Amino acid sequence: MLSRIGKLHSGLIAGGLALLLFLALLLSLPKEWRSVSRERAFDMVLTADRQLRRPVPQGQAVIVVDIDRRSLDAMGPWPWPRETMARLMEAVAEGKPSVAAIDILFSEPDVRSPAALARQLGALTNNQALIAQAGELPDGDKRLAAAIKTVPVALGFVIDADRPGVVPGVPVLQRHSVPLDGIWRGVGGSVPVAPLLDAAKGLGALSLPGDADGRIRRVPLLVAAGEAMRPGLAMEAVRLTMRSPAYVADIPPPRLIAGSLEIALPNDGLLRLAGADLHREANSISAIEIVGNPAARNRLAGAIAMIGSSAPELGGLRETPGDPLTPSVEIQAGAVRQILSGRAPLAVQAGSELVLLLVMGVAALLAASLLSPLAGTVVGLAAITVVWGGAILASVTADRLIDPLMPSLGGLVVFMTSSISSYALVTRREARIRSRFEQHLAPAVVKKIAENPSLLKLTGEKREITALFSDIENFTSMTHRAGPEQLVAVLDEYIEGMTEIVMRHGGMVDKIVGDSVHAFFNAPLDLENHPLHALACAEEMRIWAKAFQARPEPSQIGFGRTRIGIETGMAVVGDIGIRSKLDYTAHGDSINSAARLEAMNKKYGSTICVGPIAASLCKSASFRPLGTTTLRGLDTPVEVFEPWPPETPASWRERYLQAYRLIESDRSGSASQFEELAAECPEDPVPRLLGAELRAVSSS
Repeated sequence: MLSRIGKLHSGLIAGGLALLLFLALLLSLPKEWRSVSRERAFDMVLTADRQLRRPVPQGQAVIVVDIDRRSLDAMGPWPWPRETMARLMEAVAEGKPSVAAIDILFSEPDVRSPAALARQLGALTNNQALIAQAGELPDGDKRLAAAIKTVPVALGFVIDADRPGVVPGVPVLQRHSVPLDGIWRGVGGSVPVAPLLDAAKGLGALSLPGDADGRIRRVPLLVAAGEAMRPGLAMEAVRLTMRSPAYVADIPPPRLIAGSLEIALPNDGLLRLAGADLHREANSISAIEIVGNPAARNRLAGAIAMIGSSAPELGGLRETPGDPLTPSVEIQAGAVRQILSGRAPLAVQAGSELVLLLVMGVAALLAASLLSPLAGTVVGLAAITVVWGGAILASVTADRLIDPLMPSLGGLVVFMTSSISSYALVTRREARIRSRFEQHLAPAVVKKIAENPSLLKLTGEKREITALFSDIENFTSMTHRAGPEQLVAVLDEYIEGMTEIVMRHGGMVDKIVGDSVHAFFNAPLDLENHPLHALACAEEMRIWAKAFQARPEPSQIGFGRTRIGIETGMAVVGDIGIRSKLDYTAHGDSINSAARLEAMNKKYGSTICVGPIAASLCKSASFRPLGTTTLRGLDTPVEVFEPWPPETPASWRERYLQAYRLIESDRSGSASQFEELAAECPEDPVPRLLGAELRAVSSS
């Protein structure tokens, strides 16, 4: 009872402190970092939203007229003369769209048409006759302005933070005071040249604000240019479609009205995009198709035509959550579609998310402290699922964005901290068991010294040894299933059998660390062909451990299989310690490599993993390659091996080698061959795991 109370208090205190520290860390992070994390959580929620939301039939078609690479190749490099742009605008007008919006800034007058050249030459030579004659020559600005007059067109301006200037536009009326304290402001703006501006029916901001991570997630509904509020390009295209002479901003709730359309108006005046258009190609036509193919223009009839470019030359590519190179005209077109559908996702107040984080933290704290590890994990995962599901549901049903990421992370941190503290007693019990088995080292050393008294105290020496490391798979899980006395009894018998095999093959038991046996060969005495002795020892260990695993008592507690690693190399060996506790041991790369190789069995499914040096010295042995890996502590990758399973036929071995040789040239084909080999020998996990790894790499 006292133990349970102590465990409960320990978990509650540790989890509570973890929750407070997590909150303190979160609130101390820079605002930009918190904003990026929150926005990326919203990105994930909106991605799920798009998968679940039923498609709504699109009323007003929105078509992108794309000045793409093909158009530039056919009609000339960018920047185009105004004559070329006029040709495109004339072709668009022939398609009879309801509205056209141009995602290009025409802030400089035409300088390449005959009229412009004549004016420039006349000014340089002070030739008034030539200047007068320019009015009779083809003029790109005039031609483009004439084309713009044939259809309602919204041109674009760019917010300027440095140069004051008047940005013309229709009024934004306010019936009540609408809170727009966070609106994007500039002292002025760069607007199109006068002939084009006079011909256009609307003017909207082209500027797209990026978040702290540089991604575009919003388009402006309204911006402030000087003292006036002006619409974004997408909003202006919608106003022209609605045939509205002005905008109305009203409350409650804050909203922007254009004709019969209303859209929620956040205090920053920015529309949060709901996600990428999944049918971009179907809603886009190349500019060269519009100019050269009259039939293609028919698709524009009655639609909103958004004119812009996906070519890098125009500098209109932006990073969005779904694409690092999204054309700005596609962003504007997506915004138009979203405005027409009335969607304006709004984030809930950050304080609400803080409350959610506290609720998740308390739930995780109680689950970790009061429930078993399995039940607590299930409850914790269920809570995280509810948080994410609720955030997605809020987006789908109400267009409200909730950050589920930080509450989930906070709950996870609290749960893990509380669980570790609550079950420290289990960990301490496991540590005592391992400590008890480490005492098996001294008798082995004493026995070796007794056989040769001259070894009572050995000075350090550098010599080649073969290191062997063994370990029991899933030992920690086994300690939770077995009682202490039962576990000690089974492990005592196991360790005794394994150490006897080591001694029988001329090796020396260096350490017994819990369930692991560390041994080396060729020390303290010379042992001829010591790599072969170590390999033979490992083979006998494998057979003996498999039989031991099948015995009643080991089987009852789920005794795991034994994994072994072997490598040869130079090491410093000698006695370390005091008279009452001598520890004859070795230090070197071969020791570390053997330990790493033992762990690599988990990756490859092998039982005995042999390093390249040991394998090369075992001339009479036959190995199969497992793969190439980088062992911790070594700079270069090495190839590792396993003795061939004795039951595999020669033809199967040859096919294995063929599949292995095929890895470098055809990973997919190699994976198929390994899968066939695995089907023929299901008891051998190596080809199955190799095939799965290659298949994963091929598909990534």
